[in-house]
Amino acid sequence: MRVPFVDLNAQYKSIKTDIDRAIEAVIGETAFIGGKYVKAFESDFASLYGVKNVISCANGTDSLYILMKVLGIGEGDEVITAANSWISSSETISQTGATPVFADVDEVYYSMNERLLEGLMTSKTRAVIAVHLQGQMCQIEAIREICDRKGVYLIEDCAQSHFSTFNGVRAGLRGIAGSFSFYPGKNLGAYGDAGCIITNDDQLADKCRMYANHGALKKHHHIIEGINSRMDGIQAAILSAKLPYILQWTNSRIAKAALYKKHLAGISGIVMPEVREGTEHSWHLFVIRTERRDALMAHLKKFDIETAIHYPTALPNLPAYAYLEKSRDDFPVASLLEGQILSLPIFPEITEEQIIFVAEKIRDFFKD
Repeated sequence: MRVPFVDLNAQYKSIKTDIDRAIEAVIGETAFIGGKYVKAFESDFASLYGVKNVISCANGTDSLYILMKVLGIGEGDEVITAANSWISSSETISQTGATPVFADVDEVYYSMNERLLEGLMTSKTRAVIAVHLQGQMCQIEAIREICDRKGVYLIEDCAQSHFSTFNGVRAGLRGIAGSFSFYPGKNLGAYGDAGCIITNDDQLADKCRMYANHGALKKHHHIIEGINSRMDGIQAAILSAKLPYILQWTNSRIAKAALYKKHLAGISGIVMPEVREGTEHSWHLFVIRTERRDALMAHLKKFDIETAIHYPTALPNLPAYAYLEKSRDDFPVASLLEGQILSLPIFPEITEEQIIFVAEKIRDFFKD
C-alpha cells in the first residue's frame, strides 16, 4: 500500500468540476492579473475568516516582507522569531535590513517559548513574528501581552495554521496583522505560489496593498516605491473554488489526527504531538518524535510510506546565520528537535486503512 505524504490529486478529483470551471472562467475572460477573481477571493476569505481586510500577494514570504516594510522596520532594528520554522520567517527580517533574533521553542508544543521572549528584547526590538507551527497556535495571548507592554508590533505567521484557533480566536487576529501562504501543500493551497495579509487595521491594509502593487492603489499613481507582489487570477479562482470546503477539510484533518493517536497508542519509542489547552489544532502536520528518527524514516520508506522533516536544521543553526555567532547550545530545544521530529502523512482524504498501515509499520519497527 502506498501512502503519500499529501495527495493533492485526490483533493482535485473530489472537486474537479469546481476547479475546472474556475480555471476556464479566468482563461475565458483573460483575467490573469488582478481583476474580479482576485477581489472575489479577498472578499470571500475575509468573510469566512472574520477579518476586515485581506490583501492578496504573490506568496507567503512576500506577505511578511511587505508587512515589515510598511511598518517601517529596517536598518538597526531587531525582530524576534521562532528558532524552529521555515526560513521565510527570518530571511524576510534580514531583507528589510533588520537583524533576526531567534527564540528557542517549547519542548512540548514546538512553538516559540513565550517565557524566553521578554529576555530577548532590547531597545532595538521593533516586532515579534510569532509562528503558528504545524497547525497549532503558539501561546499568542501571553506573547501579545508582552508585545503590548513593550510597545513592539506583533505579526502572526499563519502559513501552517489556516483557521486554527486559540481560546476561540483565529490565527492572525491577535496581532496587528497575519501572514498566510497558499503554497499547494497548505491546508488551503493554490496550484502555484500565492499568499495574503489579513488585518483589521484599515490604514495598514491600504499601505500593504499599495506597497505590493508598485506603491500605487491606482495604476500610474505611485505614491511610494513598492514591489510587484500580486496574486494571479487563476490562483485566486482556484482558492475561491476550494474555500467552501476548507472547514470540512479541517474537520477531516482533526478526525484523522485522532485516528493516528488511537492507532499509535502504546508505542514506547515515540512521543505523540500534544494539543495546547484552548487550542483548535488544524493539523497541517502530524509530527511525532523519536530518538531513532532517521532509521524509522528509512524503514517506512521501504513500505512506500512518505514522511518529511519540518525542519531538519533549526534556523540559527543554518550556515546562512553563522554571522550571528550563535551556537547550538543557545537553542537547546530547537537543536534537539531537529534530530527527532518526523512528520507523518496527513491530509483530508487519507483513509483509516492507510493510517492503520502506517501505525502498524511504526509498531513493527519498535518491536525489533
